[in-house]
Amino acid sequence: MEVAKTIESVRSLVKAARGKGKKVGFVPTMGALHIGHIALIEAAVKKCDFVVVSIFVNPTQFGPGEDFKKYPRPLDDDLKICRRAGVDVVFTPTPSQMYARENLTWVNVEKLTDSLCGQFRMEHFRGVTTVCAKLFNIVAPDIAFFGQKDGQQAIVVKRMVADLNMPLEIVICPTVRHSDGLAVSSRNKYLTEQQKKDATLIYKSLQKCEEMIDAGITDSEKIITEMRSLLSRAQSIKIEYISIVDAETLQEMDRLKGKILAAVAVKLGTARLIDNILVDSNKH
Repeated sequence: MEVAKTIESVRSLVKAARGKGKKVGFVPTMGALHIGHIALIEAAVKKCDFVVVSIFVNPTQFGPGEDFKKYPRPLDDDLKICRRAGVDVVFTPTPSQMYARENLTWVNVEKLTDSLCGQFRMEHFRGVTTVCAKLFNIVAPDIAFFGQKDGQQAIVVKRMVADLNMPLEIVICPTVRHSDGLAVSSRNKYLTEQQKKDATLIYKSLQKCEEMIDAGITDSEKIITEMRSLLSRAQSIKIEYISIVDAETLQEMDRLKGKILAAVAVKLGTARLIDNILVDSNKH
C-alpha cells in the first residue's frame, strides 16, 4: 500500500494503474475510520482492481463553532485499517495542498441543499460538493463509494456528478449499524455510555415511521408527531429536525407517495447525529 501526500503523487499512481487497464475505485473519507468506512472499502475492493482512499478533514464543510479542530485524526490507526482492507493508495493531503490559495471557485447544488441539514449548516454542502469535485478531478476514479447514513450528501453528490457530466459512477452503500441499531459514526466517540443508549431512539423513531407507512398511514404530520414523541423519551436528546421528504427532490410532502427519505438530526451532548431510512410508500 502506498501513502500519497501530494496531488502529483496520487495522480501518478492512478495513471500507472490505468496503464495496466485497472478499474479505479475511490472512497473519500475524513479519517477516524470505523466499520462503516470498512464496508465502503470492501465494496470498492470487490468491484474495482485498484482502490484509493482519501483521508482529509475538509475545513470548508465545517461551519463556525463546529468540531473541525477537535475532529478525531488517528492517522496511524486509519492506515493500518486501509492496509488490512486491501487498499492500494491512501491519499492524505494537507489543507494547503487542497486549497493552495484563497478558494474563489465553488460548486453549489441548488434546491437539494435547502432542506434537512442544509437549513442548519449553511455552507456545509458547498464545502462537500467542492471538495468532492476536487477529489474526483485529482483521483479520476471510475466508481466512488458513499454511505447511505449521509443520505442528503449522497443525493447531492449524485446530482452534481450527473449535472456536470463527470465520468464516474456513484455507488451508495447501506448504513452500517451497531447491534442496537445506532448508526456507526466517527462522532459516536463524543457520547457517554448513557448518551449511546439514548441515541438508539434515533433508529427506533425511523423504524416507527416505516411501521406506520406499512400500516397504510400517509399523513406525514401524524408520522412525525409519533417519531417526535418517541425521541422525546430521552431528555438528553435535542431534536434539530425530523423530516419526511421525496427521495429524489428532497421536498417535504404532506401526503406520502413513492420513494421517501425519512431523516432525523439531533444534538446529544456535544455530538450532532444524523440518520435516515429509504421507504417506498407505494409498496405498503
